[in-house]
Amino acid sequence: MHFSKDHEWVRFDGDVATVGISRHAADALGDVVFVETPDAGKTVSKGDSFAVVESVKAASDVYAPVSGEVIEGNAVLASAPETVNADPEGEGWFAKIKVSDTSTDGLMDRAAYDAFLATL
Repeated sequence: MHFSKDHEWVRFDGDVATVGISRHAADALGDVVFVETPDAGKTVSKGDSFAVVESVKAASDVYAPVSGEVIEGNAVLASAPETVNADPEGEGWFAKIKVSDTSTDGLMDRAAYDAFLATL
């Protein structure tokens, strides 16, 4: 698993990247009440907003840590947005993206992300 400075995570399985928000981001948001995931077929570029998460505190864009074509949005989140709080780095994923480049340039591993969080 790798992380962006915007607190998204990405896990690669071949050329498919599963993307979500980190535990830190979910905790900072508080109780998630709404999630808008991207539709299959949408093309996303690294750094683009591709999803929205709303909590009792705020609404936030979710930025793509990779570029590619969305092959699946997590439909569970429409009816159970609290899944993001319960398991943000697992069942609370936002989208699966077929990527053309599995490079992790600009992303951090868990240790580097934890060190980054310590500077905030």
